[in-house]
Amino acid sequence: MALPYEIFVGLRYLRAKRRNRTISFNTVVSIAGITLGVAALIGTVGIMTGFKEDIQAKILGTTAHIIVQDRMKDSMSDYDPVAKQVATVPGVVAATPFVLKQVLLTTQSGVQGIVIRGIDPEREATVTELAKNLSTGELADLGKPVKVKQPAADDPNGPLVESEKPGIILGKELALRLGVFVGDTVNVVSPPAGPISAIGMVPKIRTFVLVALFQSGMYEYDSSLAYIDLAEAQKFFNMGHTVSGIEIKVADVFHADETARAVEQTLGFAYGARDWMQMNRNLFSALKLEKTMMFLLLVLITIVASFNIVSTLTMIVTEKQKEIAILKAMGATRKSIRRIFMLNGLIIGLSGTAIGIPLGYTFLWLIQTFWTFDASVYYISKIPVHVQAMDVVLVAGSAILISFAATVYPSLQAAKLEPVAALRYE
Repeated sequence: MALPYEIFVGLRYLRAKRRNRTISFNTVVSIAGITLGVAALIGTVGIMTGFKEDIQAKILGTTAHIIVQDRMKDSMSDYDPVAKQVATVPGVVAATPFVLKQVLLTTQSGVQGIVIRGIDPEREATVTELAKNLSTGELADLGKPVKVKQPAADDPNGPLVESEKPGIILGKELALRLGVFVGDTVNVVSPPAGPISAIGMVPKIRTFVLVALFQSGMYEYDSSLAYIDLAEAQKFFNMGHTVSGIEIKVADVFHADETARAVEQTLGFAYGARDWMQMNRNLFSALKLEKTMMFLLLVLITIVASFNIVSTLTMIVTEKQKEIAILKAMGATRKSIRRIFMLNGLIIGLSGTAIGIPLGYTFLWLIQTFWTFDASVYYISKIPVHVQAMDVVLVAGSAILISFAATVYPSLQAAKLEPVAALRYE
């Protein structure tokens, strides 16, 4: 099957004669511009997506996919039946109760306000990846009393007395800030609560022993989060047999919102369910906006390169007036003439895109292979990268569309050319 003659004519027009190498040079510059624009877009979008997915993985490794809480109260008393009911919802993998409070931690080296979570060590491992994130110690140690030797409370300078203290898990950054290591003691101070005594409201203080350290990969968690046993949390905060809520793990994290709505329908209006995307909406909205703005800014590179396409095709129209007139005299229609120059722009766009995509992938491979970081300082050892197929299609489509749009003016000018007027001066 013979190809349309417009393709052969268009390819010949892109190759200039010896006496005029400017058109060939402009064609190369146009292709190079499209190539750089596509490569920059692939690289930027790949890095932005990689960072988003890295943050997403760290959040999902530390927090539950869905949290269920009582709409009317700050605590939940019937959490065992509710957890069993939640487990029957399609898509739910596991559910466990938790306590969430704000406290102060004090040591000889400092004081720090943090969020403390009371958890069931056995069930927590089925919902979050806390056990995998422990850099020192075991999650099971949280539920075991630890024997320590300390002076008696009423005689600080007296002999050491052996006693049992509950365990606590701290984030690695938090432990460094407080100057404590595994085996050291930490004082937990709760906000004043309960009846007012003669000296006013007195905060409750209890000593815990550091049994493990966790490192989630996010500074916000590692510097402000601690875990204690659920029963110890209920006792320390005078909660009785109540909890703050129930945390849930689902089979498909990207449909957690649908599972959350199903949980609400199962439990009724008294309970509300929030998925991880809803709880971190501001963060992911900011990341999405940043990715979109970077994409739009880098598209400008391709738009600037498209002006070279306009100038190149305009020069071809000017130089090839005689040939265009002859084609029209031989029966070529205006549509065919427009198609010739539109194909020229499309060839430039396709060539630049075909070179730019592998160039972008090569750039991402190079920065992942040779650009490394100190993970103890930057929380990452290398730049996270992930290129999605849809992003590649969007980048390629944008480049080709911009290149094609740049052919409109030159192709119209060529189509308007009258054969008699063009040949009169030849």
